[in-house]
Amino acid sequence: MRPPSLRQIEAFRAVIEAGTVSRAADMLHISQPAASKLLSNLEDDIGLKLFDRDSGRLVLTDRGMRLYEEIDRIFAGIDQIAHAVELVRREERGRLDVGVMPGLSGKFIAEVVSRFLEKHPAVHVRVNTRSSQFLVDWLHTRQIDVGIITIVPDQAHLAITQLTEEPFCCIMPKNHPKAKLDRITPADLANERFVSFVPNSYTRRRIEAAFEKDDVAPTNILEATTATTICELVAAGLGLALVHPLMMEHVRDRVASRPFEPAIASGFLICRPQPVRDRELVASFSSAAQEVAREWVEAHRSNS
Repeated sequence: MRPPSLRQIEAFRAVIEAGTVSRAADMLHISQPAASKLLSNLEDDIGLKLFDRDSGRLVLTDRGMRLYEEIDRIFAGIDQIAHAVELVRREERGRLDVGVMPGLSGKFIAEVVSRFLEKHPAVHVRVNTRSSQFLVDWLHTRQIDVGIITIVPDQAHLAITQLTEEPFCCIMPKNHPKAKLDRITPADLANERFVSFVPNSYTRRRIEAAFEKDDVAPTNILEATTATTICELVAAGLGLALVHPLMMEHVRDRVASRPFEPAIASGFLICRPQPVRDRELVASFSSAAQEVAREWVEAHRSNS
């Protein structure tokens, strides 16, 4: 008995995964007779019957299946090594794991990443979209390098900067009577159909606090979990809403927007662990995010 060659093992695995000897031969870029000979030599060398021959077809035996399972387990380990090698390569050219809350996960984060890659074209970037609470946990456990969130986290081991200081605004259908006003107050929304974030969300609580100061309760006829959906509901003429200008980019041309008083701060924060894996890359990404936010806010003001 002789130990099998790697080529024999590759042929054996290819036949099982491809289903036929001819397809296995194509996978290995060899002729069908060459593939058949590799299988035959493998059985001779290890002294095991791996296939039954049935009308020209190969049918895997129990021993053949047992051997395949062991080979597949070994190859899985080899694949993990290849994955580890790729990770090391990425580390050499730079890697950045980004977390972003759903409300900014569309055009905004795409433009930020594009701006970042203009300066760091070789860096491998991964964008994770999750709720702010998930992202805070990942920041603390260093699963991400930087996160854009909308809740104030426990600041232990985190560095925090503002993304933008621009407050929330009131959006409404373009032909809505309130669009004639220069600004909107809670009293202006007292009897209006209001589209809101779901109860107990951080943003919903901040909006309700602004209304409570004026002893006004909006009529929440529609609720949604994301700003994207809220903006689309408003654009469809189903009510008014309070959102941040960065969240309404996709409906900017379909809604009217007015300042809201009392001002509701954006609450958008850029957070990173302390210490961070690659301070230079995180700083560059943070600068790109603030730059895009500033440009979008200025565009919003000019169109309001």
